[in-house]
Amino acid sequence: MTEDQISSTHPQLPPTTEDERFSRLRLLRSRRVGPATFYRLISEHGSAAAALEALPEIANAAGVKDYSVCCAAQAKTEIASARTLGARAVFFDEPDYPVDLAAIPDAPPMLWLRGDPSLLCRPLIALVGARNASALGNRMARALSRQLADAGFVIVSGLARGIDASAHHAALKSGTVAVFAGGVDIMYPAENAQLGHEIAAQGLCLSEHPPGLAPRARHFPARNRIVSGLARAVVVVEAAAKSGSLITARTALDQGRDVLAVPGHPFDARASGCNMLIRDGAALVRTADDVIAALSPRLDEASPPRPAEVTPAEPRPKRTLRETHALHRQILDRLGPTPVSEDQLIREVQADAEDVTPALLDLEMDGHIQRQSGGLLSKI
Repeated sequence: MTEDQISSTHPQLPPTTEDERFSRLRLLRSRRVGPATFYRLISEHGSAAAALEALPEIANAAGVKDYSVCCAAQAKTEIASARTLGARAVFFDEPDYPVDLAAIPDAPPMLWLRGDPSLLCRPLIALVGARNASALGNRMARALSRQLADAGFVIVSGLARGIDASAHHAALKSGTVAVFAGGVDIMYPAENAQLGHEIAAQGLCLSEHPPGLAPRARHFPARNRIVSGLARAVVVVEAAAKSGSLITARTALDQGRDVLAVPGHPFDARASGCNMLIRDGAALVRTADDVIAALSPRLDEASPPRPAEVTPAEPRPKRTLRETHALHRQILDRLGPTPVSEDQLIREVQADAEDVTPALLDLEMDGHIQRQSGGLLSKI
């Protein structure tokens, strides 16, 4: 990915100061502000502090009454909790933020890191698969993880039972990264608590959520985008036809990552997802050599550069209230439960992107639309 392509993916954030970092955290934790909204607000207002000041008025204009931003006390509590754990924050434009993750469309604006952040500077491979994995599946995950670790790769996974846990265990001594669906102090599932603590001590635990937050169902697909976004490739060891592992594989493909799969017996439902991936073009994996061979051309490429600084555009004349309402109605009329890309939506409403962008922000704040993995939009 070129520097210009990354610059168009996310706006370059302003130079970081402790006050601005604190404002960024408050902005990110404010109600109805997800990654896409965060980046839009920063781009439009130039800083998190200015975005925080403007946010109540934006919410009011979108029909959200009595809106208040995340209070300073809540942000201070989150920071204090993280310090107690030995975790530290890294923002999107800071040197320790993983470069490959920064290149995805919905990169987390901030991560809490607990453990050894230097692991993020090495090439990462994601190993994912079934929670109810077979004995052979777990054996394969351990073998692949150990072989890839010996070849210099860091193994990233989601600390789930089954394949994830086997992959983490095998790579623990050489380096493994666990991406949490809740806070970096919430070991989920409970049966993997000891493994999670060992990863925090010897590897790296990371999360986009505040410490103390228990994982919820909606957090897991978002967690999966980070797993694949961190990695150069995703290897699926066992997966049913409808499973979280296949969601991770689809997300990886949307992010431009390589997807590889271990084949299984046609009668085993736990292998059906892997067999489907191979049928659809995923590389077949027997040993770590197959993974390394598939990745060889990509490993020769340099990591994508960080975004270059961009100059904020001159403010455009504001649309009238009638024009704004008309554009909102056009957007809602063209959206449904099936996600579509923002570019496609802009073409269909036949309006300038500079006009559609703030309208989408209004509708997102008002709870009429939602953004999904890959920057897709759907109607709620």
